Amino acid sequence: MELPRIVFLGTPEFAVASLNALFAHGVPIAAVVTAPDRPAGRGRKLRMSAVKERAIELGVPVYQPMDLKDPDFLRELDRCGASLYVVVAFRMLPEQVWARPVMGTFNLHASLLPDYRGAAPINWAIMNGEQRTGVTTFKLQRTIDTGDILLQEEVHIGPDETAGELHDRLMIVGAHLLVRTVEGAARSDLRPVPQDQITHGALHPAPKLTSLNCRIDVQRPARQVHDLVRGLSPAPGAWTTLVDDTGREGMFKVLRTQIRDLNGTPGTIADIGGRPVLHCGNGSVELIEVLPEGRRRMTGKEFLQGQRRSFRLV
Repeated sequence: MELPRIVFLGTPEFAVASLNALFAHGVPIAAVVTAPDRPAGRGRKLRMSAVKERAIELGVPVYQPMDLKDPDFLRELDRCGASLYVVVAFRMLPEQVWARPVMGTFNLHASLLPDYRGAAPINWAIMNGEQRTGVTTFKLQRTIDTGDILLQEEVHIGPDETAGELHDRLMIVGAHLLVRTVEGAARSDLRPVPQDQITHGALHPAPKLTSLNCRIDVQRPARQVHDLVRGLSPAPGAWTTLVDDTGREGMFKVLRTQIRDLNGTPGTIADIGGRPVLHCGNGSVELIEVLPEGRRRMTGKEFLQGQRRSFRLV
């Protein structure tokens, strides 16, 4: 079976696993397209994307266009002679790019489409308390995340699993699914299914994460607070406002919690054996790992031991 020559488009660590899997499987990779180098860190030095670093190690040509519609870039794509483009965690493509290859452009998405279309499907699945999610390969078309589905694989979500942990599992599952999809394309045995023919019940959006939708509402039940925290851990982190007994306020991020069968006034903190327990609208959560404003990441127990004033979260 002759595998198609591809152009791979991706940027973050999530895409590296797919690039590795395709390369290891012998898929001919004509080029990699990734984001331009960006300033990062205190020194604001230019940093390569994770995909670029790996592509260089593999000896694959790398393109980093600022403008995906640039005629010079489009000519470079044509010179690659690829019959298929593969997209994993990249920005929105213009039609001038995704419609170019004769076999089309395949995308890997970290949800069971058509559910959780959008920029943050892993986070929102956990934040909404889902017990299952998965990965989907689909064929790109004009409207984002709406193309015909090629293959899917379901994954169970653990009750205390964080977004970071689920990300790492889906990264590997998705890489294998992508290889199977390219193989299917080579054999011409893929059977694309329009998303409007798939029944998932009520569909959930997965919009970009903002400061507003990352804020903890202590009036909500403990389970919802717990799901929000783990759905935003390790980054960007669920946050609330800490107010001490002098009225001083500061941002307070909560990175890991555990549900406790206790009740109290929402926002107040109980000291249970030296461990901070936050009372919610119904039930409580123990603060396992926190990040107070201006300080390092620490355990909830360490924070409580170093806190000289009484405080609450609002």
